[in-house]
Order: sequence, then structure tokens, then C-alpha cells
Amino acid sequence: MDVADRLDLTLRLVQGHGQDQGQGQARVSVAELAQRLGVSEMTVRRDLDVLERQGLVRRVHGGAVAGRPREEGGGFEARQAWQAATKDRLGAAVAGLVEPGSRVLLDAGTTTVHVAEHLAARGPLTVAVLSLQAAVRLADRPGIDLLVVGGRSRPGERSLVGPLALRTLESLAFDVFVMSIGGVHAVHGWSEFSLDDAAVKQAGLGQAARTVAVADATKLGVRAFSQVAPLDAVHSFVTDAAAADSATHPGGPQTLDALREAGVETRLA
Repeated sequence: MDVADRLDLTLRLVQGHGQDQGQGQARVSVAELAQRLGVSEMTVRRDLDVLERQGLVRRVHGGAVAGRPREEGGGFEARQAWQAATKDRLGAAVAGLVEPGSRVLLDAGTTTVHVAEHLAARGPLTVAVLSLQAAVRLADRPGIDLLVVGGRSRPGERSLVGPLALRTLESLAFDVFVMSIGGVHAVHGWSEFSLDDAAVKQAGLGQAARTVAVADATKLGVRAFSQVAPLDAVHSFVTDAAAADSATHPGGPQTLDALREAGVETRLA
């Protein structure tokens, strides 16, 4: 396991510890992390130091707790480097599901920026984006007909939301909507932490023939503030392999089973 993936996995273990038992930000010990990761305690301490400097975890005696609640994302700039290796794999997997010639609606988020990078090689495509970061990645790329959906730019996120974004989406039709998500839960379905984001995703779902949702494994088993849609509103879901490992993310396997029972094609990248 390379350093980037080990950091990703360490962060998931710290964030997920105690969540399945309703304990919130429970402490996970260095010894437990070392056992689960198959590395020395010294390596775990070094990795926790790296994650603490990034504000992602907080060191406590003998272990660590999550640095901030998941819903306090810290803005796009703070999150874009988190689990970057994993998100790039997810981006490549999602782009591979998009056929050349498609009309694509690309959601906002740190993972969908990686999708944008890989979509650039899938042209010709018409891509409407809900994020200023994705627009930068796709601007002036050969074979990409870029449409920036109007709307208000959320401070810190640079995602496009509000009545203007909704009216624009209602006037368009798409072959595929690539949807990022704050949480996916076996019972409560797809959800978001922001009401504005939830409203835009609902509009995208209604205007696309097919929806591909994408999220890293930390989002599985999570119920965010605002429900977006039931599980069966999405056609395909792409996440990373850690989602199937209950030791890494306790809510993962149950959520994957519920998605499959709802008829959602699931892919592990």
C-alpha cells in the first residue's frame, strides 16, 4: 500500500470509529490502527502527524479522533487534497461509463473535479458543469463543448446553486448526470448537508436519462441534513473498494447491499 492510500485508509478508520455504535468522535488507538493497517505503531504515529497538520484528525493520548465533523467540510480548497489518490481512481472509473457524444451534467465537488480531468479524454462531449473548478479543468479542451450553468457561487465551495441554476437546469436535457453526494444510507437514501446543493441535485436527477453517483467510502452509511432522493433514483454508483470492508468502514457493506437490492449497479474502483 503506497503512502497516499495508507493515509486515506487511516483517515477513514479515524472518522468511522464509533459511528456504527452512535458514539460520535470516539478515540481510536495507535495500536488498533497499526493492527488494522498491518504497519508499525511508529508508521501510524507519523501518518497521524501528517493528517493532524492538515486539520483532518486531532491527536489525543495514545490515539486520535476526527479533526472536524464531516459536515464541516472546510471548503473546497481545504478538502481537495484529501484522499486524492482514491478520488482520482473514482474519477477515471466514472468517466469510463460516459459514452462519447453524450450530453453530461457534472455536479460540484472534489471528486467530480477528478471526473472532469478524465472526461477531457472522452470527447466529443457536451458537458454542463455546476462547479467553477470543473469549468477550469474542461475549458479549451479539444472535443469538449463546455456549458457553465448559471447561478450563485457558494463561498468557499464555488459550486453553482440557487434559483438561476435551477431555472437553467429545468430548460436542459442530459444523457447522464454525474452526481456527487454527501451521504448515502441504506434506509434514508441519498442526502446532502446543504439545502441548496440538495435542490440542485434533485433538478439534475429530473433532467437526466441516467444518473451515475460517485462518492468515496466515507460517505456510505451517512445520513446528511437534506434528503435528495431514495436509493433507486440513481442508476449506477461508483465508490472505492474500502466500502466493502466493514473493518474500514462499518456502514459500507450494509449500504452496498441495500443499493444492489434497489437495482443500483455498484462499482468498486
